Amino acid sequence: MDQIEIPQGRTKEEIQQREKFIKDFYANWNAANPEKRIYNTHLQAFIYVKFLSIQETAEKAARSYKSTLAVTYLTEILELAKIVLNTKPKVGNKKQSRFSDVIIMHHSKKNFGKIKLTVGILRGSHEKVQYCITAIEKTTIQPATNTQ
Repeated sequence: MDQIEIPQGRTKEEIQQREKFIKDFYANWNAANPEKRIYNTHLQAFIYVKFLSIQETAEKAARSYKSTLAVTYLTEILELAKIVLNTKPKVGNKKQSRFSDVIIMHHSKKNFGKIKLTVGILRGSHEKVQYCITAIEKTTIQPATNTQ
C-alpha cells in the first residue's frame, strides 16, 4: 500500500482520488478478512465492517489527507480503539437511524496522532458496526454534537 501516492490537496479531483483510494483499500481489506470483523479488546465484542462503513468513511475521510491515511490502520484501529463516549444517534441523520446507540472511540497511533472510530450498534441484532474513521486533526477536544 505504501507505494500508492495519496493526493494531499483540496481540489475536487484530489478528494475523489482519496475516496477511490479508501474504497479500494476496503475492497482489499475485505478480501483479506472474509469474516469482515475484528475483535475489539475494550468493547469485548466484534466490530463488523459493512457497506455502510465503507460509504461513510470514504465520504468523510476523503475530505482530508490525514484521515485518508488513518484508514490504512483499519485493523489496528478496530482492534485497539478505546471507548470515549456512548451516545445516541444524531437526530435526523438517516444513515444513523438504524442504530440504537453510537460509541465514539479513539486510537492513538505512534508517529501519527489520534484517530476517531465511530461504531454504531444495530437495532435488534445489537451488532457493532464500524460507522466512520477519521483522523483527529484539531488540538482541542471537541464535545460530541448533540442536536436535541
